[in-house]
Amino acid sequence: MSVFHDEVEIEDFEYDEETETYYFPCPCGDRFAITKEDLENGEEVATCPSCSLIVRVVYDKEQFVCGETVDAPMTSEAKLEVAQT
Repeated sequence: MSVFHDEVEIEDFEYDEETETYYFPCPCGDRFAITKEDLENGEEVATCPSCSLIVRVVYDKEQFVCGETVDAPMTSEAKLEVAQT
């Protein structure tokens, strides 16, 4: 079980479009960071690279659902049918 330093709304983070990373000031002087990809994967913990503190990111997971659809692999039977046509 993790002990969070704080819970912070995603709106309070600063977004860097170049790195697709959200940042929030840490008491140690560095910044907590969490990437857009992390949020798309359901991650909710932002870490500070300089100290051991972590914060829980409060956000609407539906806003960060990755729109990518991955097709299921073809079965051997389906590959055979495609090959025969």
